[in-house]
Amino acid sequence: MTSIMTNSAAMSALQTLRGISSQMDDTQSAISSGLRVSQASDNAAYWSIATTMRSDNKALSTVSDALGLAAAKTDTAYTGLSASISVVDQIKSKLVAAREPGVDKTKINSEITELKSQLTSISKSASFSGENWLYNTTGTAGTKEMVGSFTRDSTGVVSINTLKFNANNSVLIDTGNAGQGLLTKSTTGTQSIANSTGTTTATYYLINANSTTSASGTEVKLTTGTSAQNIEGMVSAVDTMLKNMTATASTLGATSSRIQLQNNFVTNLQDVISKGVGRLVDADMNQESTKLKALQTQQQLGIQALSIANSDSQSVLSLFR
Repeated sequence: MTSIMTNSAAMSALQTLRGISSQMDDTQSAISSGLRVSQASDNAAYWSIATTMRSDNKALSTVSDALGLAAAKTDTAYTGLSASISVVDQIKSKLVAAREPGVDKTKINSEITELKSQLTSISKSASFSGENWLYNTTGTAGTKEMVGSFTRDSTGVVSINTLKFNANNSVLIDTGNAGQGLLTKSTTGTQSIANSTGTTTATYYLINANSTTSASGTEVKLTTGTSAQNIEGMVSAVDTMLKNMTATASTLGATSSRIQLQNNFVTNLQDVISKGVGRLVDADMNQESTKLKALQTQQQLGIQALSIANSDSQSVLSLFR
C-alpha cells in the first residue's frame, strides 16, 4: 500500500542511515584517538583494566625515579668509601715506613696528619640530597630504606617494597659517639712485647673527631718516642680498619648492583604493561581505515536509498493528472 501519510520505505532507509552514521562516529573516534576503547561505555571491563594498569604504570615511573635517587646515594657513599680506603692504605704504608730504625717519625706523622684531614674532608663531602652515609653527627645512621618496587596482588591490594642498607656499618667518622665510626672507634691491634718473643694487644683509633663520647685506646699518631712495638700495633689496627672498610664497600657495591638490576626490571615492566594495555584498548588503524571506507560507501548508498524512498510519494501525483 502506498500512503502519503506514512512512508515506510523512507523510515526504513532513514533508520539504516542513522545506524551507518553512528558506526561512522565510532570509527572516526577510534581513528582520531587511536583507541577502540576510550571510555567505559565502549567496553566496561577492558576500560577498567586499562585505567588501573595506566595508574600502576605511573606509580612504576615514580619507582624508577626513586631507584635513580637510591643509586645516586649509594654511588656517592661508595665513591667516598673507595677514596677513603686509598687514603687509609697510604697511612698504613707510612706507618710501615716509620718502623724502619732511624727515620724521622715526626715528618712521617706530619704526612699522616694531612692524610687524616683528607679522610675527614672525604667523609663530609660524601653527601647526596642531604644524606651522608660516611659522616654522622647525631644519634645513629640507622638503616636506609629506598623505594624498590610497586606491586598489586590478586585481590587488588597495593604495596610498596623497599631496598635496605644498614648505614651504621658504613660510617667512618662519628662526632657524637666515636664508637660508631670505623675510623674513630677503638680497634684492637696485635704487637710484639719488647725484649720478648711474645705478643700482646692494644687498642687504637685513627681519627680524633672530638666526639661527645670518645673512644678508648690510643690515637694513631707518631712522636719521636713512639716505640717500634706500638707502631706494629698501629699497623695491625689500621689493617683491621681497612678490612672493615673493604667489607662495607663490597656490601655497598652489591647494593648498587641490585638497585641497577631492579631499575632495569621496572623499566622493562613498564614497557610490558604498556603493551598489554595497548592490546586491550588500542585501535587497529588498518582495520578502522578499511571500515571507514566501507561505511562511507554504505552512507552514500543509504542517502541514495532515502532519496528514492522520498521520491515514491511524488509519483502518486501522476495518478491524479
